[in-house]
Amino acid sequence: MLFPNEPTYFTPDYLDKLLVFCHQNGASDISIQSGEEVFCEVEGRQLRVTRRKLTLQETSDLSNHVYGPNATAMIFGGHDIDTNYRVKVSEDEHYRYRVNITACYFDGYQGLQLTMRTISSEPPLLANLQLEQNLLENLNIPQGILVVSGATGSGKSTLLASIVADLASQPDSHLKILTYESPIEYVYDQVSKPSAIISQTEIPRYLPTFAAGVRNALRRKPGLILVGEARDRETIEAVIDAALTGHPVYTTVHSNGVADTLRRMVTIFPQVERDMRMYDLLESVRVIIWQALVPTVTGKRTAIREYLVMNATVRDALEATPTEQMIAKIRELLPEHGQPIYRAALQKFEAGIISQAVLDRFKKMEQIT
Repeated sequence: MLFPNEPTYFTPDYLDKLLVFCHQNGASDISIQSGEEVFCEVEGRQLRVTRRKLTLQETSDLSNHVYGPNATAMIFGGHDIDTNYRVKVSEDEHYRYRVNITACYFDGYQGLQLTMRTISSEPPLLANLQLEQNLLENLNIPQGILVVSGATGSGKSTLLASIVADLASQPDSHLKILTYESPIEYVYDQVSKPSAIISQTEIPRYLPTFAAGVRNALRRKPGLILVGEARDRETIEAVIDAALTGHPVYTTVHSNGVADTLRRMVTIFPQVERDMRMYDLLESVRVIIWQALVPTVTGKRTAIREYLVMNATVRDALEATPTEQMIAKIRELLPEHGQPIYRAALQKFEAGIISQAVLDRFKKMEQIT
């Protein structure tokens, strides 16, 4: 799969042509790196796209084009960049990408790698994501925290964006939705918003941190706050404070399951604060969703979801549980107040969507955890 009419030097115009070519051939990820040919991923396979290896100057010029004239200086100053990029194919058609630019080793010197992940311009309809009815009924929280967790590339941002679009499209939502993302992936321009308004802010392009984003939101009378990732102490503190003061906050966390999510959030704090912060989380978290994307028998991918609805019964049970026994207690509560991961996988297997091998992975995961 080689790019036709490959240029002797990749200018921004040729970058757009390359991205269109990769998109039309089903690529989900494109890797552009100093000293290497361009590669793209199609159905899990890495395919070479160019015959020629790109130079450092080319990758530097492309980085500055994608992000701005200070991109290379920022990266070689010890920072990576997360942003988004759009290719306009026609008045009605655009291709969008989530972009990470990182320094790497190249011929004894610093080089650059751009990773460009294909994203839809608009989030998929929530109705098409096959969420369980009990979970669907608990996605619209009047206050508190809804957490979507999972590994990188598990579809957390896609699920959150679909939830936001669904809430905004309801005729009587009357929501002022403020999102803080790094980068902005989905846009809501084409989403019908009868009584809602959505404002999207990219971190760190417009504000320095997610925590700064939450503080900014509280000065803007939000109806819903979306925080792209709660990954550090300052952000988690800000999310908890916003929830405890009556705001609904939707966010993501990297974790290995529903039971692990609260542990991941609380262990970011010093030991002396953890019991207090765990109590705050139990008071404010309303729903925890963990998901993974796995191959189907047809070679595509499907989401397997574990979830827990943190209702009054669950909160009372967990508040009476010592912190060191919390994970075991959550697993005990999952079958009645949510869905354990193996049960979710078994349903997909019985429906003929996933293979026995994939099902066995989740059985092992349940045994290990």
